[in-house]
Amino acid sequence: MKTTLKGGDIVKELVSRIKDGDKKAFKALYDQYADYAIRVATVITRNKTYAADAVQETFIRIYKNIDSFDESKPFEPWLYRILVNECNRLLKNQSKTIAISDYIEENPLLSEEDSHRFEEYEDLYSAIQELEENNRVPIILKYLKGFSELEIADTLDLNVNTVKSRLYKGREKLRQMLEKYSEGRKLYE
Repeated sequence: MKTTLKGGDIVKELVSRIKDGDKKAFKALYDQYADYAIRVATVITRNKTYAADAVQETFIRIYKNIDSFDESKPFEPWLYRILVNECNRLLKNQSKTIAISDYIEENPLLSEEDSHRFEEYEDLYSAIQELEENNRVPIILKYLKGFSELEIADTLDLNVNTVKSRLYKGREKLRQMLEKYSEGRKLYE
């Protein structure tokens, strides 16, 4: 009788197989996380080209360093720590930004449902883009990726209280920006 593996168990199995040199397992891991990674990287870098480069470099680093991954820990924080570091590295070299509307029009990875969701929340995504990086990245990891404060702290190498503070300040800044957007729309109605 064959047992079915669940989400975290599948990832552990894939990581174990990758450590044993299984290239198909690496492709399966890539396929499982690439879309989400590109979305997170795009929000962080504000540029789909940089995001694609960051994701590519992230998976290269994962492949090269998979033997150092501690399988007793969750995989996603490790992946996103590498991804955030790659995004930051790219941003240090370049500082271009794109509008979310340009991203929606040009991104072939988005489904119609995703496009509709992005359009529906364009003010929120615009506000997130305007946040300073120390608030933006924790907000992305918490609310777009569903990480706990502890996982964010581990991913960003911060104290949990610092993460909580940055999330609180980020939410407050978002609330203020969204109120301004709402007031601006009322003027044009």
